[in-house]
Amino acid sequence: MPKIKIDGKEYEVEAGQNLLHTCLSLGLDLPYFCWHPEMGSVGACRQCAVTQYANEEDERGRLVMGCMTPVTDGGIYSIGDQSAQDFRSAVIEDLMTNHPHDCPVCEEGGECHLQDMTEMSGHTVRYYEGSKRTHVNQDLGPFINHEMNRCITCYRCVRYYREYAGGTDLAALGRNYQVYFGRQQDGALESEFAGNLVEVCPTGVFTDKTFSGHYARKWDLQTAPSVCNHCAVGCNTTPGERYGALRRVVNRYHGDINGYFLCDRGRFGYEYVNSELRLKRVLGAAEKDLLATTATKDTKVFPEISPQKGVQKLAELLSPDSARQVIGIGSPRATLENNFALRQFVGDENFYLGVSPRAASLMEGCKSLHASPDTRSPTIPDIEAADAVFILGEDVSNTAPRVALALRQSVRNAVLDKARKLKIPTWQDAAVRQLDDGERSPLFIAATEPTRLADVVSGLLVAAPQDLARFGFAVAHTIDPSAPAVTGLSQPQQRAAVQVAEWLMSARNPLLVTGSGCQSEDIIEASRNITRALAKHRAAPVNTCIVQPEANSLGLSLLQPETPTAHQQHLMQVAQLVEENQEAGLGTCLVILENDLFTRIDPHIAERLIRGAKTVVVLDVLLTGTTQRADLIFPASAVVESQGTFVSNEGRAQHFYPVYEGSDYIQESWRWLADAALYFCQHNTEFPPHIEAMANWEHTADVDAALQNAVPGLAGISEIPPDRNFRISGLKVARQTHRYSGRTAMYANLCVAEKKQPVDDDSPLSYSMEGAHSEAPPALASSSWAPGWNSNQSINKFQDEVGGHLRGGESGLRLTLEEAGSDSGWKTEIPNAFAADPEQLLIVPRYCVFGSDELSNEAPGVRELSARAKLLVSSLDADRLDIRNHDRVGLQIRDQDLELDAELCADLPAGMVCLPMGIPGLPHIDLDISAYAGLRLVQRAATAPVSRNPSPDIAPETGGQQ
Repeated sequence: MPKIKIDGKEYEVEAGQNLLHTCLSLGLDLPYFCWHPEMGSVGACRQCAVTQYANEEDERGRLVMGCMTPVTDGGIYSIGDQSAQDFRSAVIEDLMTNHPHDCPVCEEGGECHLQDMTEMSGHTVRYYEGSKRTHVNQDLGPFINHEMNRCITCYRCVRYYREYAGGTDLAALGRNYQVYFGRQQDGALESEFAGNLVEVCPTGVFTDKTFSGHYARKWDLQTAPSVCNHCAVGCNTTPGERYGALRRVVNRYHGDINGYFLCDRGRFGYEYVNSELRLKRVLGAAEKDLLATTATKDTKVFPEISPQKGVQKLAELLSPDSARQVIGIGSPRATLENNFALRQFVGDENFYLGVSPRAASLMEGCKSLHASPDTRSPTIPDIEAADAVFILGEDVSNTAPRVALALRQSVRNAVLDKARKLKIPTWQDAAVRQLDDGERSPLFIAATEPTRLADVVSGLLVAAPQDLARFGFAVAHTIDPSAPAVTGLSQPQQRAAVQVAEWLMSARNPLLVTGSGCQSEDIIEASRNITRALAKHRAAPVNTCIVQPEANSLGLSLLQPETPTAHQQHLMQVAQLVEENQEAGLGTCLVILENDLFTRIDPHIAERLIRGAKTVVVLDVLLTGTTQRADLIFPASAVVESQGTFVSNEGRAQHFYPVYEGSDYIQESWRWLADAALYFCQHNTEFPPHIEAMANWEHTADVDAALQNAVPGLAGISEIPPDRNFRISGLKVARQTHRYSGRTAMYANLCVAEKKQPVDDDSPLSYSMEGAHSEAPPALASSSWAPGWNSNQSINKFQDEVGGHLRGGESGLRLTLEEAGSDSGWKTEIPNAFAADPEQLLIVPRYCVFGSDELSNEAPGVRELSARAKLLVSSLDADRLDIRNHDRVGLQIRDQDLELDAELCADLPAGMVCLPMGIPGLPHIDLDISAYAGLRLVQRAATAPVSRNPSPDIAPETGGQQ
């Protein structure tokens, strides 16, 4: 390793890195603006100047830019040299000439990188008294505020948005020595990663509009380490609370998962927590029919009852009753702890997964694929390092957005390899991009519709799910001829299968991405054959990213009771059981955990299921179609109010902590069930051992200990988080910053006495500013701060090296999933080719990053963008039915009639339509039952009006970066 000297001190450093990266990794403070660990160096801001000396005798040296200077063995540098300091101070003074004096009102205040670097550069007094340059700001949609007057022209925003995230509607626009970063006209930013501009921008040009609606100073937010619950990638987040309300969510660095970036659904979908539909009290109802039209505030028809009375009623379900059966319905959006508690409460044989039959089968197939010795679950850096990718049947841009962002980086590996051969450092971003002649690492997508990644693919196949599976089987056979062959493929598909197989076999780091997005078991089986064939060819497991739909889909499948009578217990079996019990004169009591049945199965069946039950108990976060029909409702904690564990797509179990206590009677679902078990044991002389065990649960750690003993696949889960007794020098880790203000006056309008801070006996975190503010392990660190570093860039002080892993190791436990008989040979049942029917169109699910997630749909910004969702129709079918783009069309599905706008697609094969899933306002369609539909024209689209949105009076920039 090279040895260098910085300000007279010798360091051993990583070879091949630039000086700025090296200084920051060593813990040295060197200002910068345009550089970012994920985007490399372009030398645009000139802020990271240092003095480089030729040798020990050189006393003058020369100024170089740290981000553009490779470290060399024996190099001698100085950050503190007066000439370097003067240069940096002059640069920042120039940048601040036109910057407004609005720090007291700027939303970036308190965590502004510009503030930090200005102080670090020594520019503390402003001398310029002339008029400042001003710009007109733009409306960039429901998520992002725009304040161009604060821009310092670092180019980070467009470099991230266009070059890293692949967006096209934000650009550097220039005229007359002015540069404007914006769109050609007002309008919502189109990229699903636009929210990262808030953290990428070093000033307050791009800020969080959702946060603006209930703004609080950044240092006054109470935070805790959390995990995003809007998909199964498992991104780490830091939610912030003030006055008992969730105010915002920002990225929490995790080197194996999200790194520096989140998708917009994870960042802005949090506002469901503050929804008017939140359940906060225990509710009971005497007449079920009234509940369908009631609201939570209408206590006349939906009366509130005391928590004690509610727990007593819940405990009554545990009393033996030969004329009653108690069924528990779990949920893939609920934590391991909550699902396991319900399983304990009702007994293993009475616990059902809370999903449709097909979803249960897909969950089982994905779990089995995880357990295969031929597969290895990749981290996000593994995905970025892939040099050949095959996506089979998954639209990751909408089902696992952070994976899609990583795949965008993987296609650059061909260019990076070229740069290495030419001995150009890969961090030298501007030079590397000069080598980009369009050559990409192979990325082939086989999906049911074109995706947002279509601009970087090497090949794209759009087909029906059964044809995608056939294509996957053909790829496996090409890799290994002993795999079953596929007959009847077209010549183009056969050639494509050979090409994909060659790419995968010749790659150093091949990657298969698959999942349950198409709701096709055949695709999972084809993926199994591909991994088996490729693993035999490589003599090593294959990186296989298996995408599932919800935050804890894999975790729920691990809780599936292994009983001889029920291998895949699902909602249709519950419905059948309810009807059988009715016919036999038995009553069925349902305990439904954080699950709206009307979004899982056919609404008519869900209605019959609930009406046929003797008693319906629901524990949930929001008022849903299911809670409206319940007899007894308990308010459950949202993720930010609870402690629990999710298992991600990667098979990583991650623990999260409450940011604040839920108001009124909100608590975790497992606590309501444990309270009922305790009440039952206190008022009865005989009780089952598992109920007695539940009655003794006091802390989440107690549930985790029982969980790992009962479920073999979750061994070690109780060791994931630091113990609740963990302390740093005798102190808990503080949720509030050391700058937290106003605590004694926050509630002065209600009471002049200071409100007592809540006590958290369940975790090693404190609900106050009293406690440790540093040295917390990554699992407990919700935010980063270091002297002189108030912005999110301070994370470099807590990494082994900049952009690398956190010191102390990344949080979470990679589960070892093993399954008897998982290596069962080739899958030989190849589906028949899809045959189009002009009368009945095949319905294929279409997922939307904004709209297909149940919880985030209650966030106003997400709901606004979800209205864009349209029915995707083949151009061939549209011609046949005289349908044009944006026409209103009717879709007849069994006894349901939907109306929505049409979006024509030339790539879509005739005979199928892609139906948006989960969109607010559209009734749920259970594709297990309703797979085909008729289509008709309802209304012609109106002529689109001419846009009246003002655009910046500035022309597109013609030159390169400044």
